[in-house]
Amino acid sequence: MTDVGFTHLDPLGRARMVDVTPKDPSHRRAIARAKVFMSPDTASAVAKGAIGKGDVLAVARVAGIQAAKRTPELIPLCHPLLVGAVLVNFRIEDTYIEIEAEVETVDRTGVEMEALTACSVAALTVYDMCKSRDKEMVIGEVALWEKSGGRSGHYRREGGADTAYDD
Repeated sequence: MTDVGFTHLDPLGRARMVDVTPKDPSHRRAIARAKVFMSPDTASAVAKGAIGKGDVLAVARVAGIQAAKRTPELIPLCHPLLVGAVLVNFRIEDTYIEIEAEVETVDRTGVEMEALTACSVAALTVYDMCKSRDKEMVIGEVALWEKSGGRSGHYRREGGADTAYDD
């Protein structure tokens, strides 16, 4: 089964953690994005700080940062990494909030899963903080947008526009 490129399988097809000990540490960076689709009324309330539970984006930012640091506890075959930096930012539009997480490290493996986990948990936190106001929210479009470092080099999602995120 490993002939088809599944590095998390041993020759017998059993799950395994990839051995990264022979690799040299290098600078790794990943950017992921997600969206929480919601009613215009809910997006406006978030922007105005008018959600009863408190500052939605501040809480979601901290949740995303914490999630990035705890990714190996959630994803069974992820390596524990020394996460050097995590940035979580937001862009509020009329019918959604876009979340961007950027994670950096100097280590033997990448931080794509940490960035994706940060986005996902930040999105779940936005949902949790707004669910009493908007039961129709949908979390979607969770994707890796860019990564750098490591043997596979640089990757950037096609159509990925540079966007300034700010809350």
